[in-house]
Amino acid sequence: MVVEETIGVTADVTTGVAPAAHIPRQRSQSPLSPPSPLEHAVRYAQERAWDVFPGTWLEAVEGVPRCVCGQSDCPAPGAHPAHAGWAREATGSATTARGLWTKEPRASVLLPTGRAFDALEVSEEAGCLALARLERMAQALGPVTCTPDGRMLFFVLPGAAAKTPDALRRLGRSPRSLDLRAKGEGDWVAAPPSRLGTRGPVQWVREPTAANRWLPDAEELLPTLAYACGREAAVLAR
Repeated sequence: MVVEETIGVTADVTTGVAPAAHIPRQRSQSPLSPPSPLEHAVRYAQERAWDVFPGTWLEAVEGVPRCVCGQSDCPAPGAHPAHAGWAREATGSATTARGLWTKEPRASVLLPTGRAFDALEVSEEAGCLALARLERMAQALGPVTCTPDGRMLFFVLPGAAAKTPDALRRLGRSPRSLDLRAKGEGDWVAAPPSRLGTRGPVQWVREPTAANRWLPDAEELLPTLAYACGREAAVLAR
């Protein structure tokens, strides 16, 4: 990884200093007082003007955490939309968000893409390589998450999903040959502190701060992300 964690806050190894965070820190509280999904959801809506909606959650079945959706082979246990009408439920109102999570405090915190932001998703290996290169180039970056199943998501301006395939082709890359996905309208991402089964929580690699409120355009990041994905594919093909 190209990042380190300091007192529950993700820090850049080039400086060793964690950015000031307004979103609740994930591990700065004691195990007896874990971060509240309600508090996170309210602050995402209030401080970032992001729409939020509650997803599924985990319940113990014979001592084993299971997704409330009931599927034994659930691909995202405890961190996916609870029903097909989730897009209508998504809200940018902190007051409404508080009411939704008061009703079900265990619900995961999900963010719809295609509204305030889109997301470019790559493997953790490619994401770490790309992030290191982007930081060396002093490229402006938005928030970045890392999921416990080994994926990284770079938040970018809306519209990325529509332009990414053509942008990759202009770079001489085949969209189908790269492990790179753009999430836009009609899709969603899981936000901290949502947990993915027994694998752990989604975490911020770069937390939302005042410094990264203005998101980059996807085309500013795609050359580096495509390079990192291509390099990973070449290594795997050996």
